[in-house]
Amino acid sequence: MKPIPASELVINADGSVYHLNLRPEQIAHTVFLVGDPGRVPRVSRHFDSIEHQVQRREFVTHTGTLAGKRLSVLSTGIGTDNIDIVLNELDALVNIDFETRTIKEQLTSLKLIRLGTSGCLAADIPVGSIVVSAYGIGLDNLASYYQRTVSDDEKNMEKEFEEFARSVGVDLRVYAARGSEQLLKVFNAHRAGITLTCPGFYGPQGRNLRLRSIYKPRFFDEVGKFNHSGFGITNFEMETSAIFALAGMLGHQALSCNAILANRLRKEFAEDPAAVVNNLIEKILETVAASEEF
Repeated sequence: MKPIPASELVINADGSVYHLNLRPEQIAHTVFLVGDPGRVPRVSRHFDSIEHQVQRREFVTHTGTLAGKRLSVLSTGIGTDNIDIVLNELDALVNIDFETRTIKEQLTSLKLIRLGTSGCLAADIPVGSIVVSAYGIGLDNLASYYQRTVSDDEKNMEKEFEEFARSVGVDLRVYAARGSEQLLKVFNAHRAGITLTCPGFYGPQGRNLRLRSIYKPRFFDEVGKFNHSGFGITNFEMETSAIFALAGMLGHQALSCNAILANRLRKEFAEDPAAVVNNLIEKILETVAASEEF
């Protein structure tokens, strides 16, 4: 097997991977992914111990233990472009030998759990709720840059959603990616649905300030009616589809858990967003601590 060139896998002088500034021994096999770097200590403060902390740019990582389980929490920043960096470098840390620059014969499957914030697209889901994603539908184009094997289920979902979008006045090209069914079962206490992942916060999510979005009001009135395999559209955000698509290609398990800060149909926003996020963190960590899956 040919070594991966230095221009493809950039390793820093201290043996750490380029952007995340982590060495292989510094990352756990269960990783919480958060957008905001400031959310990392809000997660790790619940750990029983912290063995490693590092920051480079928006990428902050704390690794420690909770209830005897080794865990990491890592901030990705905002957007699927950053997810591309994070997922590829996490995979490199566990599945590429940094000394020989070759792919290991024995591959490791990580458990990746997004702890994010989101806007809700279902009128019956109140602000402050926790929603987990069974699927992500990407309105960005990240997955198109990879040679990806798409399941029949995902292909059908892509076609169904594109047809649905056209029926409510917007022409979209999407990719669909399923999350880990195994992890979804662990977090079955929470509402599960389909998450739309957008490449921006304003126009791509139908917000209108001085610029007008392509979405018509009818889209938001009707989007909650879309259903695939018993799951409806629940929320909009900016990372889930990329996490699911890349994790699937790389052989990792991924799930997205989102605190609902806004209900777009009711035009409501959480009065205390910090409390909503803290509740998400506490509930998910309680589940992880009690589960034999981790």
